[in-house]
Amino acid sequence: MSFDPFDINAIPIINEESEFFPLMSSEDEEEMNNEQMPEVLSILPLRNTVLFPGVVIPITVGRDKSIKLIREANKGKKMIGVVAQQDVAIEDPTFSQLNRVGTIAIIIKMLQMPDGNTTVILQGKKRFILKEEVQSEPYIRAIVETFKEIKPKEDKEFKAMVSSIKDMAMSIIQLSPNIPSEAGIAIRNIESTSFLINFISSNMNADMAAKQRMLEVANLRDRAKLVLEHLTLELQMLELKNQIQSKVRIDLDKQQRDYFLNQQLKTIQEELGGNTPDLEIENLRVRAMQKKWGKEVREHFDKELDKLARTNPAAADYSVQINYLELLLDLPWNEFTKDNFDLKRAQKILDRDHFGLDKVKQRIIEYLAVLKLKHNMKAPILCLVGPPGVGKTSLGKSIARALGRKYVRMALGGIRDEAEIRGHRKTYIGAMPGRIIQAIKKAGAANPVFILDEIDKVGNDFRGDPSSALLEVLDPEQNSTFYDHYVEVDFDLSNVMFIATANSLSTIQPALLDRMEVIDVNGYTIEEKIEIAKQHLVPKQREAHGLKAKDVTIKNDVLEKLIEDYTRESGVRSLEKKIGSVVRGVAKTIAMGEVHNAAVTKKDLEKLLGAPIFDKDLYEGNDVAGVVTGLAWTQVGGDILFIEASLSPGKGRLNQTGNLGDVMKESTSIAMAYLRAHAKDFGINPKVFDQWDVHVHVPAGATPKDGPSAGITMLTALTSAFTQRKVKPHLAMTGEITLRGRVLPVGGIKEKILAAKRADIKEIILSKSNRKDILEIKEDYIRDLKFHYVTTMREVIDLALLDEKVDNALDLTVKEEAQPVMN
Repeated sequence: MSFDPFDINAIPIINEESEFFPLMSSEDEEEMNNEQMPEVLSILPLRNTVLFPGVVIPITVGRDKSIKLIREANKGKKMIGVVAQQDVAIEDPTFSQLNRVGTIAIIIKMLQMPDGNTTVILQGKKRFILKEEVQSEPYIRAIVETFKEIKPKEDKEFKAMVSSIKDMAMSIIQLSPNIPSEAGIAIRNIESTSFLINFISSNMNADMAAKQRMLEVANLRDRAKLVLEHLTLELQMLELKNQIQSKVRIDLDKQQRDYFLNQQLKTIQEELGGNTPDLEIENLRVRAMQKKWGKEVREHFDKELDKLARTNPAAADYSVQINYLELLLDLPWNEFTKDNFDLKRAQKILDRDHFGLDKVKQRIIEYLAVLKLKHNMKAPILCLVGPPGVGKTSLGKSIARALGRKYVRMALGGIRDEAEIRGHRKTYIGAMPGRIIQAIKKAGAANPVFILDEIDKVGNDFRGDPSSALLEVLDPEQNSTFYDHYVEVDFDLSNVMFIATANSLSTIQPALLDRMEVIDVNGYTIEEKIEIAKQHLVPKQREAHGLKAKDVTIKNDVLEKLIEDYTRESGVRSLEKKIGSVVRGVAKTIAMGEVHNAAVTKKDLEKLLGAPIFDKDLYEGNDVAGVVTGLAWTQVGGDILFIEASLSPGKGRLNQTGNLGDVMKESTSIAMAYLRAHAKDFGINPKVFDQWDVHVHVPAGATPKDGPSAGITMLTALTSAFTQRKVKPHLAMTGEITLRGRVLPVGGIKEKILAAKRADIKEIILSKSNRKDILEIKEDYIRDLKFHYVTTMREVIDLALLDEKVDNALDLTVKEEAQPVMN
């Protein structure tokens, strides 16, 4: 219930001569119900309240229509119809926007207030039903009919219900400090059951819709039940509020006690060890109030702050504790930057910053799309694997820029101590948090893009295993409670986007590798390097050396020569350095006032950079038997490889040179075994293997070579040597072989194919399973190449060897041994 101390309902009613009216008795109610009701009434819409029969309420009239109605009615019989409007927001409601049930009211008094408003005091008489509008201007008049009320039998149950209503209303008055005691006196003096229910309904803390429903209930028993339900709910709410206030009051009393004890403790400390820096501690406390940390962290901070307050400032632990608390305040607990999930914008940024790498970009966009839909970081950690200089770290920067997140990088190369990841315990002198927490603090947000650079170069010795400490960091199921030994409370890393980079997967711990989603970042092709140089490297170096576009230009053919003759890498770092050397040479010419040509030529390269550093391998023809062109993958891209097989009279020995690894030697042995087993299929006399020695050599002996991909090349070279047949011109091949003569797929196809094209190769033999790799290469790069997909070695020999023998072919006629003569 919500009685207003100035509400006329809470006290006896005032008459015209300002004398007090008694509360309505049963006789008054009976007389009021027997009064004749007019057929047509002027209707006053009420916006914020509902008038019940017998109840007196003051109304402030503000609408022009309502003021006119009140003034005309006050001059006449002073009887009007009062109806609550359905929507309180409507300023001028029409007849259809009023409720159907209202109350006839008598104007007791009309007052002109000092602020110019008109206040009228109304007393409800009886309910009525609106039937039909007869007038809308200057105010609403309508035909009404009597609302038939049903009076219940006053049995024990009904009397108990009324008594409960009265008791509950008295309890509410006692519990609520805002309701005056006079309201209780008024309720105790009400004799009429109907008026009691109306009086409480009018003053209870219910909304207009609930009060209107009470007004429209015809049966008094049902109306009493409805009032009882509302009073019960209101009483429960008041009791709950009082409980909460009592609990808060007890907590405040405890805080005041603690405050006085702390003040006494500070006084003692000042006597013992000088002044306590109260201001510094208060500043820490104020900063803590602005943090968004959870309950556990807040309690831990308060505990540590209290410990600081009890510590003597002259003690060594004081500065350690100050540093610790400041770290807790500096960490971004639940502080995030807003993500920008505009995938088209992200695609533009990636394309602008990196040329090529389409597969990697597509995977990153897919990854961002999942994050956009899921709105959390419960996803695999990305690991970009590829050779140096291909843009793995800068890809992380682009992702951060595309998402609108902070960017932090942590170099893991050479880290050997587990404490670098998880920090030191505070008990150690010079203890500090791990580099993960330090980087998060530096970022100032709990959701940065975090680059773990060179994760394959993490050390491992007697001081600890940092890669094992990273298992918790990079596990989406565990990193929400990352524990740093220095911080001593869990920090949530689940919103951090971790991107690891590596040059090789072989040195990464298997358990750590299993937690990451590996994305291969392959080296750039010659064509891609040319575009990167044109779009990024040349403009960057021009700007760095103070030149303009008109001062120096480098055409595609010059860039190609620069790439092939002066660099040997998968990435573009060396290329950028060489371009920088060229631009510096041009800058020197301009600074000295010498005449120069803005377009750099191939001859200019030799003047500025010296003689070419690397030689380009080209196809060398098929005039010699046993020489076959293979394809190889290196850390700096693809290359062609010549396999040479020669025969010399002997006893069937096999000699291999060229700095070959074990796997490559095994490929030669398999090829030799297969050729011996199927010699007749290729027109070779099996006895020839016992009378001729075989020497297999792979040029560039100073370069280590290994891998199974030269298997079919080895077999083709040996077959050509033993048959003295020519190899098909402008042909290269790559593939692994088995003893059964099967051809298996190999890796590095893109780099190998592009190397073959640069070496003037026209046809390439591959395993049928490598067809999918060819489909991933841009069609422009392989337009002039013809591919042969095979599954057996027989197909390779049929495609690779011509029927024509080489000039000056060896005579491999088998010499029959003389049979001993028996005497």
